Amino acid sequence: MVEFTICFLKKGDQILLLNRDFSEWMGAWNGVGGKIERNETPLAGALREIKEETGIALRDITYKGKITWTDGTTDYGCMYAFIAELPESYHYVTPIKVAEGILDWKDLAWIFHPKNVGIADLTYYLPKMLDETTNYEYIFTYKDNTLIDVTTTPLVRTFR
Repeated sequence: MVEFTICFLKKGDQILLLNRDFSEWMGAWNGVGGKIERNETPLAGALREIKEETGIALRDITYKGKITWTDGTTDYGCMYAFIAELPESYHYVTPIKVAEGILDWKDLAWIFHPKNVGIADLTYYLPKMLDETTNYEYIFTYKDNTLIDVTTTPLVRTFR
């Protein structure tokens, strides 16, 4: 099973999102992150991906749960989610073109607007991650590449 990280850098009512130039989620706004390297912890992978994709070096991010994908029989991957709270005075000018795509600060109201079709599946888990202290596992079940179910279960442990 492939393991990934996804990170949301929050500044006030905005989140730094990446419009990806490559799949998965090519052309959609999503958090920053990527594959966890061999012998790397999810936290170390998240910090490395934030630095690589944004140039921002952080030390303090909060684990918020994990997202997994399955067809009901086979687990295809999991993504460890993190949120970093930046001060509202933090200066990071966007939009900016980076190797992975375009970074831009997006208002929470825009991200969660019911007619917004330009974002990844964030609406299934990001509101809980922002509003609750409990960490969850979000299990996305697909059949023939179509999402058929999302199950949310409180996590007892943080990492394996």
